[in-house]
Amino acid sequence: MRKVPIPPGFWRGFGPGLLWAAAAIGVSHLVQSTRAGADAGLALAGVILLALVLKYPFFEYGPRYAAATGRSLVEGYFRIGRWALWLYLGITLATAVIVQTAVVVFTAFLVNFVLGVSWPLPLTVAVVVGACAGLLGVGRFRLLDRAVKVIIAVLAVSTVVAALVTVPRVPWGTSALWPTSNIDPVPFAFLLALVGWMPSAIDISVWSSLWTLAKNETSGMQASVAAARMDFAIGYGGTGLLAFAFLILGAGVMYGSGEAFSSQGPVFATQLVDLYSSTLGAWLRPVVIAAVLTTMISTSLTVVDGFPRAIERSVLCLVRDSTDVATQGGAVYWTAIALIGGATVSVVIALVSGLTTMVDFATIVSFMTAPVLGWLNYRAVTGPEVAPEHRPGPWMRALSWTGLVLLGGTAIVYVVTLLR
Repeated sequence: MRKVPIPPGFWRGFGPGLLWAAAAIGVSHLVQSTRAGADAGLALAGVILLALVLKYPFFEYGPRYAAATGRSLVEGYFRIGRWALWLYLGITLATAVIVQTAVVVFTAFLVNFVLGVSWPLPLTVAVVVGACAGLLGVGRFRLLDRAVKVIIAVLAVSTVVAALVTVPRVPWGTSALWPTSNIDPVPFAFLLALVGWMPSAIDISVWSSLWTLAKNETSGMQASVAAARMDFAIGYGGTGLLAFAFLILGAGVMYGSGEAFSSQGPVFATQLVDLYSSTLGAWLRPVVIAAVLTTMISTSLTVVDGFPRAIERSVLCLVRDSTDVATQGGAVYWTAIALIGGATVSVVIALVSGLTTMVDFATIVSFMTAPVLGWLNYRAVTGPEVAPEHRPGPWMRALSWTGLVLLGGTAIVYVVTLLR
């Protein structure tokens, strides 16, 4: 078997791919993948695999563009046209509070459950957001980079151990490349929600490009395109592996049991841990708690950083009418953290709805915007500012267009069904 060579300076610049993985491995895995296994066994494994394959190019274009040009995808959108950056910023502003609320609310439920406290949900949400902002304020990107490496290690080990213990209980007969009539019907809306955040929403490709640049600053070294792509591939591969680990957990523990996950956040959180413990043994309870809590803490930390980082870059690029911007946690960044955090707490106070309903809404919105953002990423990475040798090759181009057609076509079909 041919050994893949490690690009020079790879380990010194290693990390942005894990940050991307930390942002991706969250609600999409813990809630959606687990629900998919609970509702349909392994029948949705093909859907998850298809989503991972079709969306890969659009995520990979983030670090590729940053390494090839020394700029983020924000500047790439600006080069396409101011309208493209305004479109991205509009999508980001419209979804930031929805996405952060879905992520942080579930984290808050888990924190209350694990600590054995009964704090009011808005208070716990405020504590989670405040703690994440505090960590970012103290350590900036360097602490974020180091903390996530530890969290991801704990998450990977605990999740894989739990999944391996579950393997004997998995209904392997439900395996399918696509849902069939042999299983209970899967709502079309849930399929869209599953794909929408599997492995994550495409807009975090912008975060990945910004984290690549931030890593360059802290390491004092410009990552090569080969190193950036390998770094991302490691994170993406781990994300895919854990998606199937949570699918196996849901299928082995819940499928065919006659029980279903509740849409209420506190119930869902306790169900997840208690059901694993009662089914697989009390000894596994600490492992499961470590898996679910580290999953959501890592996602919360990266989400609290990612949206403000992208908003800051976008605003300054538009205000200065230039791609010559370099920002690292300035006034716009902290203002965005405060406003999005405050809005998140306000939403929780005003309307505490079912967790899975909130998650499904956020993920469907992400699915609907995926073709637009995917096309912008493709336009940016094939633009004249990217050297020909660093642009995607024929296979990546073909996969990109296949993904755009399938994701866009499915989104149109969904809109048509809503209008009927």
